Amino acid sequence: MDTMVLKVGGMSCGGCVKSVTGVLEALPGVVKAEVSLEKAEAVVSYEPGQATREQMVQVIDDAGFEAS
Repeated sequence: MDTMVLKVGGMSCGGCVKSVTGVLEALPGVVKAEVSLEKAEAVVSYEPGQATREQMVQVIDDAGFEAS
């Protein structure tokens, strides 16, 4: 299992954190996502080969936030 840190912009409340956590954890291969409103980031534990950075960025963007 690997860990990746993604910067997440556009979050303003706990509901935003819950949304980002939900879309990340719904991705196949993502084991856990810890999203911080204060740090504006997501720490994602995932299985390499099952989930990619591009997929994670895409689902965050699709949910209405900006990931990098």
